[in-house]
Amino acid sequence: MRISRSLRTTSVAALALGIALAAPGMAHAQSAATAPANANDDSYANNGQDIIVTATKRAESQSQIAMPISAISGDQLNKMNANSLSDYINRLPGVVFNDYQPGVSEVVIRGIAATTYHEQGQTTVGYYLNEINVVEPGFPIGIPDVDTFDLDRVEVLRGPQGTLFGSSTLGGLVNYVVKTADPTKVDAAAEGLIGSTAHSGGDLNYAGKVMVNLPIIKDKLAVRVMALQRYDAGFIDNIGLTPEKKGSNDFRTRGLRGSIVFTPFEGTKITYLGAYQDTKLDDQTYITYANSYSRSTGRVEPQTTSFFLNSLRLDQDLGDVATLTVLGAIDEKKNYTLFTDPYGYVTGTFTGPNVAYDYANANANIKTIEGRVASKDNGGPLNWLIGVSYMRATKFSYDQMFAPGANAYITANPGGFAYPASVLAPNDRIYGYLSDTLNTDFGVFGEATWKPIKGFEITVGGRYYSTRAEGDVTNKAGFVSGSPVDLSGHTDQKDHGFTPKASLAFRPNSHFLAYMTYSRGYRVGGINPNAGLLPTIPTAYASDKVDNYEAGIKTTLWNRLTIDASIYNIDWHGIQARLFGPAPQYYSYVTNAGSANIVGVEFAGSFRATHALTLSTNVTYSDAELTTFLPDTFAVGGGYVSGSTLPGSSKWSVANTISYDRDDLPGKPSFEIAHRYLSKAPVAFGSTSTRGDFNIFDARASFTLASHFRLTGFVNNMFNEYGILNAPFTSQFAPAYSIVRPRTYGLRIDWKL
Repeated sequence: MRISRSLRTTSVAALALGIALAAPGMAHAQSAATAPANANDDSYANNGQDIIVTATKRAESQSQIAMPISAISGDQLNKMNANSLSDYINRLPGVVFNDYQPGVSEVVIRGIAATTYHEQGQTTVGYYLNEINVVEPGFPIGIPDVDTFDLDRVEVLRGPQGTLFGSSTLGGLVNYVVKTADPTKVDAAAEGLIGSTAHSGGDLNYAGKVMVNLPIIKDKLAVRVMALQRYDAGFIDNIGLTPEKKGSNDFRTRGLRGSIVFTPFEGTKITYLGAYQDTKLDDQTYITYANSYSRSTGRVEPQTTSFFLNSLRLDQDLGDVATLTVLGAIDEKKNYTLFTDPYGYVTGTFTGPNVAYDYANANANIKTIEGRVASKDNGGPLNWLIGVSYMRATKFSYDQMFAPGANAYITANPGGFAYPASVLAPNDRIYGYLSDTLNTDFGVFGEATWKPIKGFEITVGGRYYSTRAEGDVTNKAGFVSGSPVDLSGHTDQKDHGFTPKASLAFRPNSHFLAYMTYSRGYRVGGINPNAGLLPTIPTAYASDKVDNYEAGIKTTLWNRLTIDASIYNIDWHGIQARLFGPAPQYYSYVTNAGSANIVGVEFAGSFRATHALTLSTNVTYSDAELTTFLPDTFAVGGGYVSGSTLPGSSKWSVANTISYDRDDLPGKPSFEIAHRYLSKAPVAFGSTSTRGDFNIFDARASFTLASHFRLTGFVNNMFNEYGILNAPFTSQFAPAYSIVRPRTYGLRIDWKL
């Protein structure tokens, strides 16, 4: 039964009251407990309770932060045999991964999304690498999926983070933390992998990765270099090619990271970080026949993406009072994508090598700088942080559609067209689209925490922001636009505002934390992709916002059971919705329409049954619905009514893990079985297609062969479950489904100095 809006709104208050009533008893239960003796060893860290995180712009223990945050350590990622986001991110509470195209597949937190395929606008989740923003405003030409090798950890903050991080954090953020040079020791590591995936036609998966860390001046200067290449064999057959290609969607990832850390004086640390990663997809990952591992497109649809990040950071100790952090970065991104367009444009060709195709080249440049000063926690009643940030992002893209033979066809049949072939199809190009945008974002932010009495904390914060979105789009003359001249649009919109945050925390001891939080997030607006085509299409769209109310607890019982639970209520205002204009063109555009409410419960628990056996579970329930009418030209009744489920918002997601680790035995054997479940959810407003409703089981076993080598055997999707991850385009002519990777097994060997 659907929860009524009044009940949904009051549920947070009810939980908060329950926490207040339960806290004294729970605190009493903990009074006899002491910090675990093994609180700093790897086994305890795997429970996720003592990982130090920095996504709050301070170094704090994950279990002591009064907000919902998940952190996966590099050791955990290694143990899971995780390489990319799809291997681990959807195992966290409140998180799903809209896995479709590499570079555009995105993380969705707490169901805040208007589509399961990113079509327009800024992402609802922020992406950072060592606190550096790596995704530009507007449609991202690439969302980096950083390989996990030599990562220190991945931090996921749930709930809007507009105060400390600014725009694009409606649902939360992902912060990759890569390891940087260590001047205290020589270090090195390597990894090799070989495996096989069902339906790959015998092609093998492989990976090779290596890292070296060298001190140049002991305790003062060091360099660290990491290089990798990973190849994932394709498992989708393209039966439309001549000849047919088995496993056409082969995917290669290459990466190179380097860092230099210099500590010229005590309390002064300078860090340079360079990170490059590129991907190459031989053919797209979607299928065109339901319940199959096949597609038919007439031609291959390759895609390449890359990012190259260079950053410089200063960490300066300011004595007993505070620390200063200044960081700046430049991120260069590129994307090339080709898609077929099986709609019979001009020549009536729907299949085969002469079908129309669209290819796009895009590049972006993101420059960021931030400076902040944070007080040291010396046990006093007041802690504070204040900072300023600036981002400047430029992006250029050029999309072109070609219909082979179109120019000759129009020339031979002039009576059927309003304009000559030289206008409608020069060199067979029937569509051209240029986009040139500039975004700037200036912010002043701060937080202060006051501890009036022992055990209670009050935190208030906010960000003043001033943004600018300038853009030009040009739709070239041609058959698709139906215009003999170029049609263009321009916008230069400015916005400013304030994102507040407030929280109350109750911490009677180091084993129990209860909190209540209010926070806000926002996305910037921008130019419509089809601005200037028709007077009915608005030139631009404005920002949208979310207000989040939540309460939660974090506790450790009997040194065996850890619990992290929260309940939230989110109001989403002025949704950036993709709509369609009038007939006959039905050009798409974005406008601010409708509102939504998301209520959910997140639970993460871990129980150490014995010293060797650990059971953990993450469970999320989410109810995400429109609260006002959202118009749509193609929908029955002209739109979607209040109560419609947000696309991709599954009611339930569950992840369970059983780990058995025997460090006391020769070879230190380790065994793990992992399970995840995602319930059914619509892929788009008004669509009958759904994703989810599947269970995936993985298994791993590892042994130490010698003091420096460890061998891991793994089976992912061991029961070969067929599951739909996405189905954004399901028309009569071109259905498109993204599916779970079939059974994959292999061996991995790790070496550490």
